Amino acid sequence: MATSSSVRGEERRSTIIAIIERDGAAQIDALAADLGVSEMTVRRDLDDLEVEGLVRRVRGGAIAPSGPRPFGERRTVRPRAKQAIAAKAATLLPHSGAVALDASSTVAALAPALHAHPGLTVATNSWENFTALRPGTSLTPVLIGGELDESTGSFVGKIACEAAESMLYQRFFTSASAVDPTHGSSEGSLAESQIKRSFARNSRQLILCVDSSKLDSAAVSTAFRLAEVHVMVTDLDPSDPRLERYRELTDVL
Repeated sequence: MATSSSVRGEERRSTIIAIIERDGAAQIDALAADLGVSEMTVRRDLDDLEVEGLVRRVRGGAIAPSGPRPFGERRTVRPRAKQAIAAKAATLLPHSGAVALDASSTVAALAPALHAHPGLTVATNSWENFTALRPGTSLTPVLIGGELDESTGSFVGKIACEAAESMLYQRFFTSASAVDPTHGSSEGSLAESQIKRSFARNSRQLILCVDSSKLDSAAVSTAFRLAEVHVMVTDLDPSDPRLERYRELTDVL
């Protein structure tokens, strides 16, 4: 029979998972305060949950696992951070030519700003991002087809990569599953890294849009070294101490 202590532990860990699924990330001190337990207890819980693959530990807390997640699910995670990133990224939009958007929900928040730039050609490997650009607009949206990844809703594979490389872009706006100063940005699958690198090959500038919950962490497949990134856009103030190591490697907005 489970003891009352173990039952409380299971309930506590279930609450932690729910918080991280809702917000995309959680800090140890905040979890300890919310749950009424010590920070050491929270650390042990997070360690146990990471072993089970239910969270991923980062400095000071944990984030949701980096595996593939459906677009609709990703879109609801940290919406305020996504809007803050989109507001900054919008200042980097060119007035003519073509831009590329990856299949991330973070970059999807940039769609409304694109409508203010008539005449742009916008390529993406996401059906959701493509349809967000279609209604009543003078933009020219281009859907990069290929093999559909059912787990993420993005188009990947050889055909998608070849199509992505068939155009010339002023900017490529991309997000990441994780980012850290040593490895740069990384993704939950090799296929996602490949299609992003295909977009980047023919882009004059690479704009990495990533919310702060993904800093100081690594996923499965490397995508871009920070030396390849022209500007990294986050939801933090550029002077935030958490960005200090990144400012040494790329421009931060």
